[in-house]
Amino acid sequence: MDNRVYKLLRNFAILFGVIWLGWEAYNSLFNTTPGDTEFLAADRFFEDGDYDRARESYKASLEKAPNQVFALRGLARSLMQLGRDEDALAVFNEAISREPDFAATYANRGILYDRMGRYRKAMADYETALRLDPKIADGPSWITRFLRNQPEKPPTITDRLAYLRAQLALPESQRRLSAPEIDAKQRPYQM
Repeated sequence: MDNRVYKLLRNFAILFGVIWLGWEAYNSLFNTTPGDTEFLAADRFFEDGDYDRARESYKASLEKAPNQVFALRGLARSLMQLGRDEDALAVFNEAISREPDFAATYANRGILYDRMGRYRKAMADYETALRLDPKIADGPSWITRFLRNQPEKPPTITDRLAYLRAQLALPESQRRLSAPEIDAKQRPYQM
């Protein structure tokens, strides 16, 4: 390679590196909104499976930024994982009332309804989520599964919806609507 071309490419790489580092520094030091620190901490706690600390951090984020819908959704997911179903349902409903076109909230509320045994409501929420965002049917991406050390693709809401439809078509005595060993693998959607 020509020495001039090499120097030009090197200088561009250095320039873009400096611009990127400057943007990251600005973004982390000066471009934050109230509640961001608590929200990011809550997301880390949630990913680590520490749902009680995630719940507390999402609540702290909401105290500083009451209109933070992402924190509201996180709070609902944390409550769901903690088994506080009615509390989670109320928070999911609030998140949906604030942002009615966000598919993942319907998917998560569907998962909650499913866990609560309210299968027809779960199906309705799964259908709404898929109508709003068909890509949600794909489930977590390979990189998300890699970061979670999850080699097998977990069941998606599409899988669950098909299963519920098939089971509800059977006579009531033959239905098996809950399979705890499989149901436990279904994680909430985090977006």
